[in-house]
Order: sequence, then structure tokens, then C-alpha cells
Amino acid sequence: MKFTVIIPARYASSRLPGKPLMDICGRPMIVRVVEQALQAGADRVVVATDDERIVKACEGCGADVCLTSKEHNSGTERLSEVVEKLGLPDDEIVVNVQGDEPLIPPENIRQVAELLDRTSAPMSTLCVPIEGEEVFNPNCVKVIFNHRNEAIYFSRAPIPYERDNFRANNMAAKDGHARHLGIYAYRAGFIKEYVRMSPCALETIESLEQLRVMYYGYRIAVDYAVSDPQVGVDTAEDLEKVREIFSKKYL
Repeated sequence: MKFTVIIPARYASSRLPGKPLMDICGRPMIVRVVEQALQAGADRVVVATDDERIVKACEGCGADVCLTSKEHNSGTERLSEVVEKLGLPDDEIVVNVQGDEPLIPPENIRQVAELLDRTSAPMSTLCVPIEGEEVFNPNCVKVIFNHRNEAIYFSRAPIPYERDNFRANNMAAKDGHARHLGIYAYRAGFIKEYVRMSPCALETIESLEQLRVMYYGYRIAVDYAVSDPQVGVDTAEDLEKVREIFSKKYL
């Protein structure tokens, strides 16, 4: 199986401007993400960025770098530009790894590619089981899927809804819940098709762009991740947690 990893890395960030260049134990965050991706067995790792400073930071890191437009509204749009520039064949598997996941397990990157390779769906993703109060956190995206391991729905709401448990005002979920991880694999041709689709109401309401795929009738393969994900970097507090983990790793 051949696959390409593309890492979108936008300089601007509402919470942490310049996030891809934040230092983690002597190296920029984006380089730490590349290091994880290189261990996944991809044929090619590409950083897709809109900023020359990120291009410079990635020199010699082992990944290719593609300078992209600053006008993209999503990481998927940035992926589409890279797919076009690289001339990837429509059946090439492309894994989208977030540029703020310096601790992403390499085995999860390969897993999501292998999952897509085993199915006729144009897209695949991963999840992990959750329970307790986390199910009610709107920043924790939940996913439910059928017996064919195909997504039924993604939501920021607590799905499935435990009728008897929640009706008793018990705000701690028991089981059957899964948190969606923000890693995707696509066939290259589908990425180009996706960006031609108009946004849908569900996507806007939930602020989840993967709902556009389901709205237009496409399938998304889902499986539980082989390794538990670690901290991603959304806030300054997250960044300090990641730095602490790396400092222990390299002591």
C-alpha cells in the first residue's frame, strides 16, 4: 500500500498565532509532527503551508514543503491545492495529519490509511471510546457508526442519547460513546471532489466539515484507533503539557 501524508500548517491561529513554529524541546512544533509522520511508513510526507517562515523551519526535516494560498477556508482546501500541484493520481491514498498534533502515534497514521485501503469508501477516520462527563463537552466531537464500520453521524452533542440515564439528570455517560479523532484518509480524487461541494446546513450548525461528506451521500469508514492519542495543541496550556511530555521523553 502506498500513501502520502499531507500536514496542513497555517501560520495564523486565533488562540496561538504562529502555532506551527512554537518551540517544543528545541524544535518547532511542525517539525515534531513531521517526525511522527515519517515513522508511519508513508511514501511521502508533505507540509502544506501559507507562510515562508514555516517553509524555512521545515528545511532539512525530511518532508517536502508546498507553499499554498492564504485564502483557503479549511485544511481540506489546502490539501486539494497540494494534490493538484503534486499531480497525485485519483486513487492515491492521502492522510491528513493535523499540524498541531506533535504526539500523534505513527501507528494511527498508518492505520487510517490501511482502513481506507480495505474499503470502497472514499474517506476514513478513527475514534476512541469515551465515557463520563466528557460526552457532554461540545469540544469533544462524538461519532456513531454502523455494523459495517461506516459513520452514521458526527456531533458535538452527546450521541447516542442514553434516554433512561440522562432523563434522570445523570450527566455521566456509561458506554457506547466514541470520540472522533481529527485524522482522515482520502482518495486523492475525492479531495478534489469534496472542495467542489457546497457547504451544507448540518456542517454549518455543528461546525463540522465532515458532515458535508455524509450530507451528499458519501461513506466514511471508521475504526477504533490502535493507540490512544495524546495531547493536541489548541491552547497555551496544551502546549505546556506537550512540552512536559517531550522533556520527559528526551531526558
